[in-house]
Amino acid sequence: MSEKITLKEKIGYGFGDFASSMFWKIFSVYLLYYYTDVFGISAAVVGTMFLITRIWDTALDPIVGIVADMTNSRWGKFRPYLLWMAIPFGIIGVLTFVAPDLDVSGKIIYAYLTYTLMMMVYSAINVPYASLMGVMTSNVKDRTTLSTFRFIFAFAGSILVLATAEPLVGWFGKAGTVEDVQKGWSLTMILYAVIAVVLFYLTFAWTRERIYPPKEQKTSLKTDLKNLATNKPWFVLLGAGVSTLIFNSLRDGSAIYYFKYYFKAQEAFQLPLINAPINYSTLYLVLGQAANIVGVVLAKPVSDKIGKKNTFFFAMLVAAILSCIFYAFKETDLFLIFFFQFLISICAGSIFPLLWSMYADIADYSEWKTGRRATGLIFSSSSMSQKLGWTLGGALTGWLLAIYGFEANAAQTIETQTGIRTMLSFIPATGALLSAIFILFYKLSDSLMVSVIDALEEGRTKEQHINIAIQNERIA
Repeated sequence: MSEKITLKEKIGYGFGDFASSMFWKIFSVYLLYYYTDVFGISAAVVGTMFLITRIWDTALDPIVGIVADMTNSRWGKFRPYLLWMAIPFGIIGVLTFVAPDLDVSGKIIYAYLTYTLMMMVYSAINVPYASLMGVMTSNVKDRTTLSTFRFIFAFAGSILVLATAEPLVGWFGKAGTVEDVQKGWSLTMILYAVIAVVLFYLTFAWTRERIYPPKEQKTSLKTDLKNLATNKPWFVLLGAGVSTLIFNSLRDGSAIYYFKYYFKAQEAFQLPLINAPINYSTLYLVLGQAANIVGVVLAKPVSDKIGKKNTFFFAMLVAAILSCIFYAFKETDLFLIFFFQFLISICAGSIFPLLWSMYADIADYSEWKTGRRATGLIFSSSSMSQKLGWTLGGALTGWLLAIYGFEANAAQTIETQTGIRTMLSFIPATGALLSAIFILFYKLSDSLMVSVIDALEEGRTKEQHINIAIQNERIA
């Protein structure tokens, strides 16, 4: 039997995704807007940059996973990267939101360099972090619980950023000039970076690795890649994950443009203490993250009753239907806009703990089938699916804005406004529907995984008994 995971360890593991999600949400929601409306780069250029830099970053994830699998230290395989990469993560995150006084070409080069470095460091810390769950426990239900903790903290980190980013930028850049706004973003990112670094260190300190590859297993990248290439559930989950992230990325990246250029009434109220505005976009995004947490909490009890696969399928199907209905809302339909955001986000939130728990199952299934464990490689594929979906969604957002005739900080045409509305409705709905279709082909049922885990645990117990017997013989 696997060792019981303590509450402290669950919280510690959750801290890691709190830190990661702060930056992930800043990038997915605000970075395109920052580049177009603050730094002064065109949407089409940013869309292309997202595609190029994130494709490289997506390809990097499996490499990081392989390196992590080959790592052997007194802290384990995956925890050391939390220790080593936390400070670079924070520093480069801040530099991404620094706006040097350059011409357009210089700005583009600077954006490419800082964003590429940021995504590389993100991979270097997040792939090992994600892989860590696969070696903390082998219990299927404990993994879902651990994944639930992870994503509750992840969405809490997102809420913190979404609730405070615009008010903090407004407060730090009170004068409201372009330079002040740029300074506001830089100072805000410094604050977030400090929080992230501290939380990564706490994750390192409060977690433990308990599952190791079989002692006789030799490092063989060729064999591990061959095994991965024949792992059908991995391909299914890869497709479902990419489609889900396209859905989320499009909705997140389009929201600020929707409220600024279609909804138009931006400011909802003022925060009295710091005299900073709270915009409707902030309320909309925070509500979505709060609903995501509801979805995360519901994921385990619902999946315990109907299974992970069915929960995943129905959540994405409902999200697709609701997203299509969202298009019909006018700028006066404030209640419906926010209500549907809440419902769609519950569906979206329920997916993520399931997705990562299913990747842990795939790692076990692969070990059971092949006799080899490649946790880092398999979990890096999950990160890869996130990055690839984020890549395509982010690039599409920039390109679609350009196609629809978007011009930053100007009144938009009816055609542009209509296009922005489709970017929150029909287009992301396609991603959600694709995700639901992919998951229909996932064959690792919960009952099958119980049998797989039992077989693996039996093998590990026998190995432990053999090792003890050998040690006793040596002592004798």
